Amino acid sequence: MHQGVDVLRVFCGPDGRHGNELGVVRDGGRVPGRAARQALAGKLGFSETVFVDDPERGHIDIYTPTTRLPFAGHPCVGAAWLLDLPELVTPAGVVAARHDGEFTWIAARARWAPARTLRAYGSAAEVEALAVPPAGEWVYAWAWEDEAAGRVRARGFPGRNDGIAEDEATGAAALLLTHELGRALNITQGRGSQILTAPGPGGLIEVGGRVALPAHPAL
Repeated sequence: MHQGVDVLRVFCGPDGRHGNELGVVRDGGRVPGRAARQALAGKLGFSETVFVDDPERGHIDIYTPTTRLPFAGHPCVGAAWLLDLPELVTPAGVVAARHDGEFTWIAARARWAPARTLRAYGSAAEVEALAVPPAGEWVYAWAWEDEAAGRVRARGFPGRNDGIAEDEATGAAALLLTHELGRALNITQGRGSQILTAPGPGGLIEVGGRVALPAHPAL
């Protein structure tokens, strides 16, 4: 692994376990240029890696192992927690951030999120039994666990053929689902990660979760 990369777990469950690992390069200037950043993100192999270009103003740059993203949910939540800033600046737009107890929240717009296929199933058991679908389409599989309470069971399959067969917790997909359903959600994704969402004023949607440092906080 690469020296100087902080590793976080974002969207941890209520028991503090699970969450989606995120690599954060706090000194993004050490890795200038898209080609070098893409190469490092591919080498690290996390679903996303964040490069911090201005730690005071919150300018960040986000990469999967194979592509650059203008916005992504779990990288923004993780970076907001780590940098402790009221906002982040992404290529998609300015992302507001806040902390509320054990949760870190961001506010973003559905149009900023990369395209996802939101595929509804009849039960949580069906979602849990799914095999990884063929590559080629980013699928967010979901079902109601308790519709009245807004509780959802979900799994995310990026379909990019980049070594990430299943994404443990995906804030952008949760944002899109919230936009489609028009209501606050409490999502259990992957092995047991938790994502909270809530529609806000002016078309903004809040996405929140717990962030933790794993046993190996820096690589």
